[in-house]
Amino acid sequence: MDITIGTIESKIFQIRGKKVMVDSDLALLYGVKTGRLNEQVKRNVKRFPEDFMFQLTREEVLNLKSHFATSSWGGVRKLPRVFTQEGVAMLSSVLNSERAIMVNIQIMRAFVNLRRVALTYTGLKRKIEAMEKKYDAQFRVVFEAIKRSEERRGGKECR
Repeated sequence: MDITIGTIESKIFQIRGKKVMVDSDLALLYGVKTGRLNEQVKRNVKRFPEDFMFQLTREEVLNLKSHFATSSWGGVRKLPRVFTQEGVAMLSSVLNSERAIMVNIQIMRAFVNLRRVALTYTGLKRKIEAMEKKYDAQFRVVFEAIKRSEERRGGKECR
């Protein structure tokens, strides 16, 4: 089993202001059927409060699907559940296999890595803004180009 952090990061989305993973993606990583994963969650529902796991609305599912050429959920009858980092951590207590443990470790690393990148990005943005104030007239053109580039990339809520 060679699951890279990059593979996991590509399955982390931002929904309702939270970074989450979809139940079917998690099931695939854990090597179980989505129904089995959700069955374990239902049996242990007290372990999964709303800030650990929630069900997507039809609109949220359509929004996610619109970011991809094909749907990774196929013809779903039930709306998918998504799990926050805390929910994924809790899954390791209800999916008790060697693979689940190893996958969870990689998932935790991916969430931490995304947080680190976001902090680095925020710090860099602050430094650029401080430089902009200091060298306003001289570098205005450069800073405007950076901001336009940033705006083009930052408009997606997914990921």
